[in-house]
Amino acid sequence: MRYLMTASVLALGLAATAQAAEFKWASTTDPQTMDPHAVNSAPVLGFLNNVYEGLVRRGKDMTVEPALATSWEAIGGGEGWRFKLREGVTFHDGSAFDAQDVLFSYQRASSEAADTSSWFAPVSEVKIVDDYTVDILTNAPNPIFPSSIANWMMMDSGWAEANDAVAPDKESGNYATIHANGTGAFKVTAREPGLRTVLEPFEGWWGEADHNITRAEFTPIQNPATAVAALLSGDVDLINPVPIQDAGRLEGNAEVQVIKGIEARVIMLGFPHEAETLKYGADAGKPNPFADVRVRKAVAHAISVPAILRTIMRGHAEEASQLVSPAMSGYSRTLANRPPFDVNAAQALMAEAGYADGFSFGLKCPNDRYLNDEAVCQAVVSMLAKVGMRAELDAMPVRNYWPELREDKYDMYLLGWSPGTFDAEHPIRFLASTPNPEKKLGSWNFGGFSNARVDELLPQIQSELDEGARQAMLDEVVRILQEEQAYVTLYVQPLVWGTRANVEVTQRPDNFFILRWVKVN
Repeated sequence: MRYLMTASVLALGLAATAQAAEFKWASTTDPQTMDPHAVNSAPVLGFLNNVYEGLVRRGKDMTVEPALATSWEAIGGGEGWRFKLREGVTFHDGSAFDAQDVLFSYQRASSEAADTSSWFAPVSEVKIVDDYTVDILTNAPNPIFPSSIANWMMMDSGWAEANDAVAPDKESGNYATIHANGTGAFKVTAREPGLRTVLEPFEGWWGEADHNITRAEFTPIQNPATAVAALLSGDVDLINPVPIQDAGRLEGNAEVQVIKGIEARVIMLGFPHEAETLKYGADAGKPNPFADVRVRKAVAHAISVPAILRTIMRGHAEEASQLVSPAMSGYSRTLANRPPFDVNAAQALMAEAGYADGFSFGLKCPNDRYLNDEAVCQAVVSMLAKVGMRAELDAMPVRNYWPELREDKYDMYLLGWSPGTFDAEHPIRFLASTPNPEKKLGSWNFGGFSNARVDELLPQIQSELDEGARQAMLDEVVRILQEEQAYVTLYVQPLVWGTRANVEVTQRPDNFFILRWVKVN
């Protein structure tokens, strides 16, 4: 498959002019919250991109474009960035948007309570210049900063204060968890977590509507067969994802369309680098084998990624050797090969590490977050068993999964990562930096992987303006992560959507579904 950074735009209309229409869509994962700063995950951020807006946004081709800021420019010799704000913008409740809301949204989104705090690790200060001008100062020159905040969404300071939602609360929730007040093209008119969320166009939106939706309703459907049946019957107009095993059948149906692409998301296995002992299985309480790099490398050799792609993904995905796909900026072309499938090499490494007889452990996996996630984990269990690693699989809904990982309740886990900046710096900051809440680093580095050289290189990567020098540092980080087997990268996840034949949509490689580009003909 060829990686595409441009949008896949499908015009499948039955009429030249689209009339106003209602639209219904379904996906496996319900957004965990309506709070744009509480949970840093694609289901939340992708959904809320329809409701809230940032200073900048990504267009159909993933390029960064103006949103609540009309322009931006570097300050001095790289001290930061000055953003000129759009005037005349109102929130859904009619309140005016200005610089005070930007400052409040920074303080809220960068706070310790926010899951988005790592986004602001490079920021030293945010200053209001006037009502419609804001300076965001950085610790060092940061050429990719504007693209790094495309999903940082603005909240109304007055609304948050009036509703006791000044800080996000991802654990217990607050008013912003089930209510929303953005500036986006759509407003939330009904929210029933786990059941449905209704959106309607915001008549006061500053932008120009490129849709014909009068009302949109999202329904989470976890059962793949149920989702396909709903699409075929017309109960929903779009499902995401289409079960891989059903893609061929749907492609032969004139009433629906299957839309395929490659996502920016890399699927990988993570390890408890810091843990002293195993937590699950017959060997719970014994020393942690995954602390030994030889065992981690044995895992990499024991898993046949080609077999997973052939049997589970039906050829719709590609192997991954790094934390980003080849389509991302900063990908290391010289380190494109992942460890080969080699049972003998895995067994030799296990014996060398002192585990010739193997060991038992627990593997945590979501069952409704990634495409065929539980099936992939079941295949991993089978493959690891052949080299003596006896995994007990615990698969669960994603709403329960993230709390388990954050509480270190795993011996190995499955993770998917899509870089919000479409740059290789992003996963280094989130997944490979030594966890440091004060510096807002490593917030998704659940296992506590730590390497002093990676920590040293990250700020240099963030500030380096010379492309060649920057790539050399990125290459060095990739080499370290591969040598340490910090993660076992598996594959780049495919995109497979299904729509009714009279629907026009735009499919982006970040897998965000943007309602303002939808037409029902």
